[in-house]
Amino acid sequence: MKAIRRCATGVVAAVALQGLTGCAGMSARDRDTITGAAIGGVAGSILTNGSAIGTVGGAAVGGVIGDQVGKGRSRR
Repeated sequence: MKAIRRCATGVVAAVALQGLTGCAGMSARDRDTITGAAIGGVAGSILTNGSAIGTVGGAAVGGVIGDQVGKGRSRR
């Protein structure tokens, strides 16, 4: 079961990264927000053993962190 979960997590990460290639017309801040949400969602899923609440919570926290990183980057 652990091998299936690890494989699924890898597939989700690959799909998320591939989906980010469609972000060509977005601002750096938007891309950072989406990237943070994707990474946070995967991390939340891993840390909570696939819990939906952990995944959504991780995505929300990651999105906020990514937004703040993009905010600082856009000032430069």
